[in-house]
Amino acid sequence: MLRFLWQPIYVAYALGTFLASVLLAFPVFVLISIGNNKKARKAIWLIIHYWGKGWLWLIGMPLKIQGSPPRAGRYIIVANHISYLDAIVIFPAIPLYFRPLAKKEFARMPVLGYIYKQVALLVDRSSQHSRSKSMRLMYRTLRHEASILIFPEGTFNETGTPLKAFYDGAFRLAINTHVPVLPVLFPDTQDRWHYSGWWKGSPGRNRAVFLEPVPVAGMTMEDLPVLKQHVYEMMEAAMTRLRNGR
Repeated sequence: MLRFLWQPIYVAYALGTFLASVLLAFPVFVLISIGNNKKARKAIWLIIHYWGKGWLWLIGMPLKIQGSPPRAGRYIIVANHISYLDAIVIFPAIPLYFRPLAKKEFARMPVLGYIYKQVALLVDRSSQHSRSKSMRLMYRTLRHEASILIFPEGTFNETGTPLKAFYDGAFRLAINTHVPVLPVLFPDTQDRWHYSGWWKGSPGRNRAVFLEPVPVAGMTMEDLPVLKQHVYEMMEAAMTRLRNGR
């Protein structure tokens, strides 16, 4: 009963502070994005990184980092995906400059879409041409600019199991570019903001857990199923432990 009473107030507060801060910062993002280059994108990423930390603290979901997040190098970062909150939490959680792979539909959102497309690599999954173009763009980004973050489950995990089956893309990219895979888990975002409704937000524990990077040196496409399964099993076992409170 108490939750029924206070949750709408909390969600209104969280969304209100989110929208107010984004609108206040929007002119800054527009000015920076005029550069449309690596420095401009990294500057926008940096603002989002520190803004995200502050906003999560403000709404009672401060991030707790577990494991050893790397401070340098390039990685294919793979993370579980089970909440609307994931698209925000990735920025304050990961200290490395990265660009997430995101659905093209994100860009259609007013204000937020404009900001997100400044740092994200957008793909239309219904288009083979768009998928091929995004793969080439990811190669260039890894070589010249930043790490890449991919949700290998593709969409929200609504299965009731720790993880959905992974797609090949992240692991194909890692092998082709010889860039190690960095698994990251967000075990609490489904409790903080459940995917089943935008009104289902609540404050509390909010962990980002870094697992050991997985090297891919010497691997070929024949090793892709083994690599994908190895990373999946690592993340599944860790997620099970974390969700069971260990």
